[in-house]
Amino acid sequence: MTNLNSRILNITVIVASLGYFVDIYDLTLFMIVRHDSLLAVGVTPDNLLSQGLFLLNMQVLGMLIGGIIWGILGDKKGRLSVLFFTILIYSLANIANAWVQNVPQYALVRFIAGFGLAGELGVGITLVSETMTKENRGMGTSLIGAIGLFGAVLGYSVAAGFNWKVAYYVGGGLGILLLVMRIFVFESGMFEKMKKTENVSRGSFSYLFKNKDRFLTYVYCIMLGIPVWYIIGILVNYSAEFAQKALHIAGSVISQKAVMLHYIGAAIGSVLWSFAGQWLHSRKKSLWLAMSVIVICTAAFFASFGFSPSIFYLIIFVLGLGQGYWIVFATVAAEQFGTNLRATVSTTVPNFVRGSTIPVSLLFQFLAKNLGMGIWQGALYTGILCIGLALFALYKLRETYGKDLDYVD
Repeated sequence: MTNLNSRILNITVIVASLGYFVDIYDLTLFMIVRHDSLLAVGVTPDNLLSQGLFLLNMQVLGMLIGGIIWGILGDKKGRLSVLFFTILIYSLANIANAWVQNVPQYALVRFIAGFGLAGELGVGITLVSETMTKENRGMGTSLIGAIGLFGAVLGYSVAAGFNWKVAYYVGGGLGILLLVMRIFVFESGMFEKMKKTENVSRGSFSYLFKNKDRFLTYVYCIMLGIPVWYIIGILVNYSAEFAQKALHIAGSVISQKAVMLHYIGAAIGSVLWSFAGQWLHSRKKSLWLAMSVIVICTAAFFASFGFSPSIFYLIIFVLGLGQGYWIVFATVAAEQFGTNLRATVSTTVPNFVRGSTIPVSLLFQFLAKNLGMGIWQGALYTGILCIGLALFALYKLRETYGKDLDYVD
């Protein structure tokens, strides 16, 4: 048991986990301080929803662009150099968040912070996957999710005890501390070996589109993750609006609390679904179980008319358990491709999924406002599409449990 733990609890896993911790801290912090920070920069109460979606979209747009750039650099220059630069950019941008005076400034800084954070999860997953045995790498990546997702809890705690500016300063400080810790992490041996191989295309984003099977696998990986950001970006982020305007919950619901409870559930789910995959010797079976929880809990969310806040919070928490499949999904994406494309894929896929927040939120707004469906129907039909795409993608993807990753495409 000691030897097993020594293989799983190594410095690479710890630093990658803390990188994802900072990632989630920042992603959820804006949701938590959205109301107070927008009011502070002059947004009127009537425009909080629209301006909040605009800033969230700017953040994920930064992640979308950053995901492509950092992924390509991760395969061309190395995993470690990307991890250093991404956290440096994020740290400086997060400190700058505390100084914004208006929405355009806020949007620019959120874009830069998203650009910096884009490489954290994907490159971290790649590095851990390539430095652990094929039997144990699922447990290593599960620790990334379990530790990382508790960044949401810290974000809620800091925002509850201090004003929104201090919360951003804390995020920047965490990033700088992590930057120092990364001095003790070593480059992937698989990457070093692959660098010496001649005539291998490294970090070529266009290479993903030159083969039909490779392209479809890449698309399926993206489709598989879309429900996660539909749930976070719409159902959880605007849970207070749903509770008050659509579901008539019998009491007050606070979005910040919903975000925290959801991410606690997701942290537990990260370990749960990873353990399930190890026990079943199948990542796909684990993902089918997680998606079943999401389908059931999403249906319960839309059926919770007149429920008490406690029951509503419970649904959001269990929905988080299902959403914890995010780390297994990211691991599966990394395992589908060779060493020469792995960082590109594992970095771009999660960020394209995060980027899907833009069309998903636009679809939600179009259905709710332009077609006059209201937020309940608009969110329901949007969810059916997102979850349906993920189920189809999961059916099409190959099993990757126990796969040897020391190869090139």
